[in-house]
Amino acid sequence: MAAAESFLAFNPAGAAAASRRRCRGPRNRKKGWKRWSGPEARLGREIGDFLEDVGLQERAAGGLISEQPNEDLFFLDKGTTPKRKKKPPQKPLHVDLVLQPLSKVPPPKKCRSGEPKAQTRGVPRGLGEPRKAPGVPREAPEPREAPEAPGVPRKVPERGRSDPQRGFYDIWGEHNPLDAPLAGQDPWYLQQTKRLRVQRPPRLQARPSPLPPVEVIGQGGSYNPPFQEHQDLLRKALEVEMRRKREEEKVERRLKVTEAPPSQEAVLREQLQGLLEEEEDDEGEDEEGQQQEDEERPRPHRREQPGRKTEKQRRREKEQREKAGARARARLAVRRRQGLFQLRSVRRSLLLRELQLQRRRLLRQRLRRLRETAPKRLGRLRYEEPELEVQLSEEIPECLRSLRPEGNLLRDRFRSLQRRNILEPRLRAKFKRRYKVKYVEKRSFRAVTL
Repeated sequence: MAAAESFLAFNPAGAAAASRRRCRGPRNRKKGWKRWSGPEARLGREIGDFLEDVGLQERAAGGLISEQPNEDLFFLDKGTTPKRKKKPPQKPLHVDLVLQPLSKVPPPKKCRSGEPKAQTRGVPRGLGEPRKAPGVPREAPEPREAPEAPGVPRKVPERGRSDPQRGFYDIWGEHNPLDAPLAGQDPWYLQQTKRLRVQRPPRLQARPSPLPPVEVIGQGGSYNPPFQEHQDLLRKALEVEMRRKREEEKVERRLKVTEAPPSQEAVLREQLQGLLEEEEDDEGEDEEGQQQEDEERPRPHRREQPGRKTEKQRRREKEQREKAGARARARLAVRRRQGLFQLRSVRRSLLLRELQLQRRRLLRQRLRRLRETAPKRLGRLRYEEPELEVQLSEEIPECLRSLRPEGNLLRDRFRSLQRRNILEPRLRAKFKRRYKVKYVEKRSFRAVTL
């Protein structure tokens, strides 16, 4: 008990609280009647509290507090020192983050193939080196450099994507440096090892239209155009306007009423047209005319069956056929003999025929190119060419400062997609209100009169 009293507890109130702890346990059974009661139970509780406090001191202070010197337990307060505010960590700039590599995969470890196996394998770890305490990280080994061969230039390490001075190349181009290691190898090997690039099917390489995405306007549409090109552009605009005017006049002529107003006699005749007497007279006249037509119509004659030919008739027909064949063969022989003296005219006719065929071939090619470049009908609407952006001679500015913008860039790109058969021609959706708008005047506004 004396040792227990001289023991300095880590928590002074722990022993007193433990001694005052009430004995709790099940009392409804016989085995719990004498549990935690008596001096033995009190001694066991004190020993448990003592051992628990010793373990707490060893974990918190590194040993018993009674054995620690005063310098470790107390310190001299010499005043308050102002605490310095920690500066927030400086974030890197976005331009620096762009130049950093994006790959999250660490680089592979290089094997030391140039060194002998005795230096890399079979050497006991930490031979001749003191063992470090647990929890202290080991230092990274210094990288070993391979011995340089005499006369061989040292290879400069590649910087990769972090090098701002690196060159650029097209990964889909023919001279691609990524495909250089695969040149000259077996195609079957490349296909089985998944190193051969999959070829795009021809249907994906075909473009919907051969027209360029951005069409350059002629010189006449420039801010300082040449005189002749500007006149040509004005002439094209004039032809478009004249064509539109002719179409409008054609529609007006079709809708125009050129007949004179009907007279009263014509109106009366039209009102009297469905009477009964006139209808009966018309029916009688129609029946008489039909009877006369039946009488005048000639009756069909029955075809007489030819009688059996005699032997003399057959012989004459055979002789006539033989004479006709002989005359045709004679005419053909004469024509062939005369054709020798017509070589020049035959050659001229062949040349004219070839020129005609060539002219037709060129015409078909021109029409085929026009059909390829012409916009197709992808929807219910047809593509309409936009109006020409033309400035008259007096509207051309003298300097670039007074130049006014012409057209709309977004509308021009949208028209280009329609012209190249990528989008179908469309119309702006019309807003149609489903219900009628009802205007209500508030009662407070009604009282206000101006």
